[in-house]
Amino acid sequence: MALERSARPLAQSLRCTRHERIALPIRSFTSSTARQETETQQQSTKPPLDPFTVATPRLERKLLREQKKIPIGSRRRRAAMLTSPNIPFVELPYQCFQEARKYLQEDRTQKLEEIRVQRERIERLADKVVVDPSEQQKKNHRLRSMRQYLEELKILADINDPMIKKKFEDGQGDMNKPIYRHLADKKWRSHKRLLLMQRIEQMHVTPDVLAKVDPIVETTLSFTGPSRADRHRVARMVQHGDIVDSRVSEKAPTLRIQPFQKGEKLYTIAVINPDVPNVAADAFDTRCHFLACNIPVSPTKPYVQLGRLNKEQIVLPWLPAFSQKGLPYQRMSIWILEQPPQGELPAGSNDALPSKPLDVKALQENEKSSTRENFNLRGFVGHTKTTPVGVDLFRTVWDEGTAGVMRRAGIIGGDVEFKNKRIEPLPYKRLKENRYR
Repeated sequence: MALERSARPLAQSLRCTRHERIALPIRSFTSSTARQETETQQQSTKPPLDPFTVATPRLERKLLREQKKIPIGSRRRRAAMLTSPNIPFVELPYQCFQEARKYLQEDRTQKLEEIRVQRERIERLADKVVVDPSEQQKKNHRLRSMRQYLEELKILADINDPMIKKKFEDGQGDMNKPIYRHLADKKWRSHKRLLLMQRIEQMHVTPDVLAKVDPIVETTLSFTGPSRADRHRVARMVQHGDIVDSRVSEKAPTLRIQPFQKGEKLYTIAVINPDVPNVAADAFDTRCHFLACNIPVSPTKPYVQLGRLNKEQIVLPWLPAFSQKGLPYQRMSIWILEQPPQGELPAGSNDALPSKPLDVKALQENEKSSTRENFNLRGFVGHTKTTPVGVDLFRTVWDEGTAGVMRRAGIIGGDVEFKNKRIEPLPYKRLKENRYR
């Protein structure tokens, strides 16, 4: 009260004579934070961010940080949805748009009728009895062609549907349907596959490890980073050919293998380092850092955590990536090998052909496939009849954490430093005063 009485004359003296009727509020000298509490209450009552209407980079980062959600669609479309009325996509009041939808709906109806007719033709041909082996071969070839044409009709029936494209762009497509697998494959081949092949060819992964590779599955590599203050580990996405810190790559990564063919198949994953120095031969050898078989992957279940596989699947457990001091970067190539099919399906069948599981115990007992040093991936592929369908790559160099990683993994050579051998210049290239000494 004494402070308020002393502050009142000061406030009165600061008033302007032209505003004597305006009563200035008198605030007591207290240590309370009423304004801060009010702001905190107002912030807590704000509605959560909507992934469909977040239109600025700051709000996108806030949405990912606080709600662990990814913005849906392009930023331009989200900004348009923020300022437009909430009208369903199929009910947009545009005459040209609605007329185009009617035309596309008629075309889809026609394609569905062709699909029905094609299925009936396949059933009639499959029920036809043939005795001659040559006729049976022609029948199987025709059934395969008709089945392939049927799959093309399924894609053509939905390729122009605006709702299909909208769901695919929003990341809500069902990979069990052929149209979404087709769109995902087309998008991957338009940019990401070209970038992958550029990295593989520039860094000479082919033919150093395998002679050639034709990737048909998309691969995405991520490592689990160190824990933060909130005790949550953050996954770090690794671009093809990035240099990864040795402390980050100490633990086995998570691999996303996205196939574009229906059905579940078994894959073999091998991590090969072709840059192991051989001082005696003045050359480089190979080393296998990881090898696992019988890994099921499907279009709807593409994630594979290499550190959480069963012991019955692992031939060689994960060995941390490392490069000794003085050496250039070392390439860590990750190969996705599709295991051979088990048996044969009828020519007109629409089911997916299952994969043949490999004998992991036999591979563990085999000296060539159970030894890390001088691992020959070419011989392994020929022995197991597997097919390389995907590849990925990251690099490792000597850094401040490599010595500790090697010590914890029991790897010898953390105190060894490689140096370039000094070569004496030829006599005519020496300095004049040292030429004849």
